[in-house]
Amino acid sequence: MNQHSHAQHTRSYYAASANALPDYPPLSADLNADVCVIGGGFTGVNTAIELAQRGLSVILLEARRIGWGASGRNGGQLIRGIGHDVGGFARYVGAEGVRYLEQAGIDSVALVGQRVREHGIDCDLRWGFCELANTPAQFAAFQAEQEHLAALGYVHETRLVAPQDMAQVVASSQYAGGLVDMGSGHLHPLNLVLGEADLARSLGVRIFEQSPVLELIHGDSVQVRCASGTVRAGSLVLACNAHLDDLEPRLSGKVLPAGSYIIATEPLAPALAAELIPQNLALCDQKVGLDYYRLSADRRLLFGGACHYSGRDPADIGAYMRPKLLKVFPQLAHVGIDYQWGGKIGITANRFPQVGRLRQYPNVYYAQGYSGHGVNVTHWTARLLAEAIHAGHSRGLDIFSAVPHMTFPGGPALRAPLLALGMLWHRLREVLG
Repeated sequence: MNQHSHAQHTRSYYAASANALPDYPPLSADLNADVCVIGGGFTGVNTAIELAQRGLSVILLEARRIGWGASGRNGGQLIRGIGHDVGGFARYVGAEGVRYLEQAGIDSVALVGQRVREHGIDCDLRWGFCELANTPAQFAAFQAEQEHLAALGYVHETRLVAPQDMAQVVASSQYAGGLVDMGSGHLHPLNLVLGEADLARSLGVRIFEQSPVLELIHGDSVQVRCASGTVRAGSLVLACNAHLDDLEPRLSGKVLPAGSYIIATEPLAPALAAELIPQNLALCDQKVGLDYYRLSADRRLLFGGACHYSGRDPADIGAYMRPKLLKVFPQLAHVGIDYQWGGKIGITANRFPQVGRLRQYPNVYYAQGYSGHGVNVTHWTARLLAEAIHAGHSRGLDIFSAVPHMTFPGGPALRAPLLALGMLWHRLREVLG
């Protein structure tokens, strides 16, 4: 490890199985660009791609490594939807806006698939996902969801799996039914974002790693100051999500960084892997602190969940997650855990992403707070940001930014306990309901 070892990737299965971890240099000069993007995750890298494709010059700054945050360490589930039910936002965006958001939840998944296909990005993309019902009421709701997808003109196969047939999709007795969706799937997220960064570089984007931003000086052009250089740009994109911290307090107060954790087993015998998840689907349940899991390309079970709002990670992630794994798959009691890691995801109060531009500084754009739907929605919001910067206007950006967002009260110290209380309330309702 180099002297920046604190800024290296977390010791995840993804980092251990990355195709290549190229080093991009730190910023060490004063440079100019049409747009400066801060953040080297899915949002920042894809915004840079979309801007470069539209002919704009772009500099991307990343404080650590490309994909260091949630983009490179998440569950790898590529699932349609923008968050919780967008129908509730009709009073802000109208019926047509709701239709747009529902369609965007579908088209954003297709956009990822298209990027992978078009540019030959090697990231183990597999199609197929199953939503898991924890209760009969949730299974009944899946039927309405399936009908709603059909009404939207959803082209991919969906099928309900009755409680007695669940062994077709998962070898667990925990579930009251499922909804299979062949238009969602799973992938290796770090290899995806690294492949996209390489695409951005090939399009002329100048990428700098290990370049934390120390100060923003606003004006007609924005100056972005790092330790050894400054970028001057006409527009700025803040794509830092849960790691924005004090760079722009107006935005960081609207996102709660929540801890999420994943364990990866040792590679499973082919017969065991085929028995656990016969169709190699991504799976996710409906609990408040949801479980999500899938098989990796080398047949490890990657099992994640357990959102933590305390700001403190468990001392031993493996010991914390293993009982959750064994509750779903008691037959894995003898299986070793090879990797355990966590990271911060950005949660918003209404579970809807925050996308738009700052009122005070209209040349500053942002997208954050994906609340667990980051793999697809980042790619969509990146396109909207690039449209708005390039053309001066984006209908999609207007619709997204019409949804209001509350700031978590009380500053960073109070944010986490408040949300923890809210989650506890939901969990109690779940248990007592």
